[in-house]
Amino acid sequence: MENNKGDRRRGRRRSSRAADDITAVLRKCWYRLRLSVRDPSRVPTWDAVVLTAASPEQAALYEWQLRRAKRFGRIAPSTVTLAVPDPDAARIGSGAATLHAIYALARHLLRIGHASLEVSDDKEDSLLSSSNGWSNDDTSFSSIVNYMATRHILLLHAGGDSKRVPWANPMGKVFLPLPYLAADNPDGPVPLLFDHILAISSSARQAFKNKGGILIMTGDVLPCFDASTMILPDDSGCIITVPITLDIAANHGVVVASSDGITNDDYSICLVENLLQKPTLTELTEGHAILHDGRTLLDTGIIAARGKAWAELVKLACSSSQAMISELVDSRKEMSLYEDLVSAWVPAKHEWLRSRPLGEELINALGNQKMFSFCACGSNSALVGRRHLCSMPETTSCDIAASAVILSSKIAPGVSVGEDCLVYNSSLSGRIQIGSQSIVVGVSIASLNKYEQIDNSSRFVLPDRHCLWEVPLAESLGRIIVYCGLHDNPKISVENGGTFCGKPWKKILHYLQIQESDLWSSLAGQEKCLWTAKLFPVVSSSEMLKLSMWLTGSTIYNCQEMLFLWRNSHRISLEDLHRSIDFPQLCMESNKHQADLAAGIAKACLTCGLLGRNLSQLCEEILQKGTMGVEICKDFLTLCPILQNQNHGVLPQSRAYQVQVDLLRACEDESNARILEQKVWTAVASETASAVKYGIEGDSFDSKCGTNTTSKLTKDLEDISFCPKRASVQLPVRVDFVGGWSDTPPWSLERQGCVLNMAINLEGSLPIGAVMETTKSSGVLIVDDAENHVYIEDPASISTPFDKDDPFRLVKSALLVTGIFRHKVLVNSGLQIETWAKVPRGSGLGTSSILAAAVVKGLLRLMEEDESNESVARTVLVLEQVMGTGGGWQDQIGGLYPGIKCTYSFPGQPLLLQVIPLVASPQLVSELEQRLLVVFTGQVRLANQVLQKVVTRYLRRDNLLIESIKRLAALAKHGREALMNGDIDELGYIMLEAWRLHQELDPFCSNEFVDKLFAFAEAYCCGYKLVGAGGGGFALLLAKDASRAQQLKQALGESSELDVKVYNWNICLS
Repeated sequence: MENNKGDRRRGRRRSSRAADDITAVLRKCWYRLRLSVRDPSRVPTWDAVVLTAASPEQAALYEWQLRRAKRFGRIAPSTVTLAVPDPDAARIGSGAATLHAIYALARHLLRIGHASLEVSDDKEDSLLSSSNGWSNDDTSFSSIVNYMATRHILLLHAGGDSKRVPWANPMGKVFLPLPYLAADNPDGPVPLLFDHILAISSSARQAFKNKGGILIMTGDVLPCFDASTMILPDDSGCIITVPITLDIAANHGVVVASSDGITNDDYSICLVENLLQKPTLTELTEGHAILHDGRTLLDTGIIAARGKAWAELVKLACSSSQAMISELVDSRKEMSLYEDLVSAWVPAKHEWLRSRPLGEELINALGNQKMFSFCACGSNSALVGRRHLCSMPETTSCDIAASAVILSSKIAPGVSVGEDCLVYNSSLSGRIQIGSQSIVVGVSIASLNKYEQIDNSSRFVLPDRHCLWEVPLAESLGRIIVYCGLHDNPKISVENGGTFCGKPWKKILHYLQIQESDLWSSLAGQEKCLWTAKLFPVVSSSEMLKLSMWLTGSTIYNCQEMLFLWRNSHRISLEDLHRSIDFPQLCMESNKHQADLAAGIAKACLTCGLLGRNLSQLCEEILQKGTMGVEICKDFLTLCPILQNQNHGVLPQSRAYQVQVDLLRACEDESNARILEQKVWTAVASETASAVKYGIEGDSFDSKCGTNTTSKLTKDLEDISFCPKRASVQLPVRVDFVGGWSDTPPWSLERQGCVLNMAINLEGSLPIGAVMETTKSSGVLIVDDAENHVYIEDPASISTPFDKDDPFRLVKSALLVTGIFRHKVLVNSGLQIETWAKVPRGSGLGTSSILAAAVVKGLLRLMEEDESNESVARTVLVLEQVMGTGGGWQDQIGGLYPGIKCTYSFPGQPLLLQVIPLVASPQLVSELEQRLLVVFTGQVRLANQVLQKVVTRYLRRDNLLIESIKRLAALAKHGREALMNGDIDELGYIMLEAWRLHQELDPFCSNEFVDKLFAFAEAYCCGYKLVGAGGGGFALLLAKDASRAQQLKQALGESSELDVKVYNWNICLS
């Protein structure tokens, strides 16, 4: 009973956290997206991403956006992408567009020769030449359907003319900027709605498991819910729903779900009994659509089909969709996805569906399967970044409101932008005033001083609550500036209260002296509204700006002069504009604009700053300019020596070298980049030594050349007689809960670090140790626990760099950094050192660093020098740089200090370490020892392989990595508080979050076996992670309680698929 209560309490905590912190949910989705792109074999991704488009021209734009998404790592290289225009640009409805897109994808896969499609060449030519669908009786047809039925498809409805938000029409609503989490990667591209949808959908991919299927989403909504919890029933359709209040339901689709089904705190899965469209309260009541809490289920527009339901959908699309579409076009009717197609899976809707176009065909093809509702929770949060990839002057020369969102734009002095504005992909210069709550997209306004001045004014003013956008026109007609009120609905007619610039049409016409015949033709059937009004003139830029101010009422011009100019110009409507956009030119201009912005930011970073930006990422944008971009990067390379001279002593040498490496690679000079890369790692080692005051004193080791820096021993020391000495050091291993990577140079040399870890004994003993003693014979004998040994007759011959395969480089490095060869203890004496580590190789328990600490501590004891834990920890930090493995301070801290501790590091000269032991109650120690399983995975890993990738990303100033390590350090502090409060469940949540962050830092820190282990343990655990840098080694499995820890231990022992070993352990408290 107690276990069940604990489960409910944890469930409520998880549910509350997910509902309140949508930031974490969205970040989690982005983590999974990046993992699926980097390692799709471990984290499955979509086999195809398909977008619907309104026209071939819009489809071409979408193809460009899909290529962009691949270039920026939003879509895996192996994923097939396709934009499908509606046939003949006809309005056929979202249901027919779905069938057409599936058929078009099948043809596309056939055309590109997908390897798994077993179709002969002759038959392939025949199928591709057919435009009316394929016959069910054809064996090749069956092959295609069977192949498609095993694929996992993401279909996004992104077509349409965006009448409600016409300023989004040129780029498509799905590609609108949505700067949620933009601050996580300020040097990357502005996140689009499409990018976030890809992130959400990547988490939903897991729900399909090993059965093929399709996930259909709309391109104008961001569904913020944790899709990783989504469950799809076998061989059925599924509609994603959320509970809403009844007033909202009146304007949307509502799902009536069965009261039977699976229901818990996080989600519910129930059979769909009925579908209601914009129901009244009476219809909701009579249809049993009201839930027990007074709400109802909203149809989110997210629909999935899996297994047999998907196979039947493919079969219908490939055999009949083209004939069905022809019938719809001829009859000028549409087939809706949300009303018609899904109704085929709901028996209660069949009678209604038979009265709809092609309803009988839908029932016959799809009606054998059922539809379920998956209900999840979602919420909103303020995630918006206010400034992103923009060029702006100082605040004394322009007026930009703090709440304005400026994205991918260049703002010159003299520009004013009001509160709550959005400026995107624009260049604004001169005297320009943008009113509050306005939207400016794709506008390029040069300085106005060359324009005609009226009333001694040369400024452009956009009133409050207005939209302004600019697009290139096809057929070399130039560019056009378009505008309207923020709340104008272009579909509402003049007679029904339509507006322009927020004012009724009648008032606009009267004030501007415009006749209705100027805007609308006299042809019968044309609706008089903003969408069809021939309002926007195609004239010179200066004239367009003046006419826009006249039409929007932002300034008083000579009305007759403006009216004459306007009437005598070629004018187009929003409807005309939808068909007249030059999409290739739009793409080319966008590329150039982004490249120019990136070049400006990079140059400012090199000439004015301290290289705080990610030059590698900025160069990716610059290189979109081709050879011109390469020349720009070459110019930047010439600035590097000047920058280093100007900032000597302030700019870390390792960072300066890394910038040059990145620029060399951008200039396609790989050979010199590789040579300079070695200097990067030498600089990191030197900076680490300097930070711990190593290499400053006259009797210290010079890490650069590997030789002694002092003079030879004086003659009087040679008379010292042999004195036997012996030192023995035994240490525990460490397990880290959270905070790793924040201890690693160069991060810890430049930013604060924080790690929560614990010293443990394995199998009842201290597993790591070293014994060293002086000998009468000269030289050094080193012996390890694998019976390897080496005798070094002349210790002075030891020098760096060491061979990476040298099994004794750790002890050799310890000999060098302690300086024992220059100490009197070895005058007329030799040295014998034995080491052991009773843990598997590549354990992740900090073995190498802790063994180094044991050797260093023993050597310092022989020398009667400072062998305090702090002194040893600092020395080991340098030792690992000398040895060539890198590494931070947390491993040696974890082994040198007993128990659980939270350790902080503060950059400076010297590096300051602050170890704060956690005073654990006997109850906490007992519960932790009972619930935490320490498991060896059998997977060997080498930390330095992961470490080099992570350090390189940090030296590049990879913002995603920097934000991840910051969160790891913050979680370490949170974890300490959780343990101090005895909340081990919360520690489990922190471990899970830490594991996600580690995979963000390096996706290869896990593998399929580890994923399998964690999936096996998930039902028993509240948290899990690999220790150390990951990639293999030991895992921590934190069970929900002591009972389930024993159950898990037994299950692992009995598992034939998981060959792991569960170690006995206890906290080392002294």
